[in-house]
Amino acid sequence: MATVELTKENFQAEVAGSDIAVLDFWAPWCGPCKMFGPVFEAISENHPDLLFGKVNTQEQQELGAHFNIRSIPTLMVIRENVMLYSESGALSKKDLEALIGQIRAIDMKEVHARVANQQAAGA
Repeated sequence: MATVELTKENFQAEVAGSDIAVLDFWAPWCGPCKMFGPVFEAISENHPDLLFGKVNTQEQQELGAHFNIRSIPTLMVIRENVMLYSESGALSKKDLEALIGQIRAIDMKEVHARVANQQAAGA
């Protein structure tokens, strides 16, 4: 699956409709973003079951602000509507593949239980 351009109009539907969403926050003027783009696209071809979404922070400033994006490129991974990873900087193909493997291996029942406990403690 090729990457999907995410906007404020389609973001919620696309991410909520995917078990795992790998997101690239970028801008056209960003040199490191231009270098990371082909890596992101190539890895997306290896994982057709995942959503690989690109958010142009120049055009989608509301999404950038919502996720507190301060540096680009920023890579974010959301699984079952829980953000599991968010870091700025470009990754190599090898590192991005390793990250996806780690995300797939996470026991989400445990994560959801932890989130529920945190929400209950904060209520």
